[in-house]
Amino acid sequence: MDILVCIKQVPDTAEIKIDPVTNTLIRAGVPSIVNPFDKNALEAAVQLKEAHGGSVTVISMGPPQAKVALKECLSVGADKAVLISDRLFGGSDTFATSYILASAIKKLGNFDLILCGKQAIDGDTGQIGPEIAEHLGITQVTFAAKIEVKDDTVIVNREHDQGYEVIETKFPVVCTVVKSINEPRYASIKSKMKSNRAVIDELTVADLPELDQTKIGLKGSPTRVKKSFTPPRKESGIRIQEETGRESAVKLYEILLAANLIKKVG
Repeated sequence: MDILVCIKQVPDTAEIKIDPVTNTLIRAGVPSIVNPFDKNALEAAVQLKEAHGGSVTVISMGPPQAKVALKECLSVGADKAVLISDRLFGGSDTFATSYILASAIKKLGNFDLILCGKQAIDGDTGQIGPEIAEHLGITQVTFAAKIEVKDDTVIVNREHDQGYEVIETKFPVVCTVVKSINEPRYASIKSKMKSNRAVIDELTVADLPELDQTKIGLKGSPTRVKKSFTPPRKESGIRIQEETGRESAVKLYEILLAANLIKKVG
């Protein structure tokens, strides 16, 4: 079974700050990490490889420094890593990005299963996986919390608010996975050292001759980010803690009445 995993190197959102004047991200000094949901996708792929055999290829679209993220993926079980990188890809929105990734996937070969995290923590759109499936013209199953393979059939427990849907489909298929599917493994010192020596293959526009260049980059992107902003902070609440519950209720009533949030009856 040949499995491909799409991963993204993203800024660590715990470290991100917004410029209060320009409302843009302050990226200086912000560390980059592998998108957490993509780590779950990779772990799912490695577990399936261990159970059924085959290979796991990871791909990422980004600048040269994204090779660091790909090497991290190699250290936890991926067999091959490919970076899709070209200045002409800069400014691509999700539609253009998924088109480029789908073109690269076609170039790399036929895969039985393509896995993605359900979303990236920097954009939170959740669109790349489904759009790749549309570009490739294959089945998609989103929000996978469990993936099983029996012969040429994939059985997926699809998570939603009311529980799970159990969906069966044939290869090839694109699945996006949720956090609850597994706990990603840690790399060993030996695997880290080995991955650091690994050579990452790279694909550029020149390697994808069938790519329609009117559909990539900023010019090929139908959407634009007009503005980024942080919501205004609300004032802290107050704690009402009188000696008895009755006294606390009376105090709350007086505060709400004074703020004209309720009206006195009678």
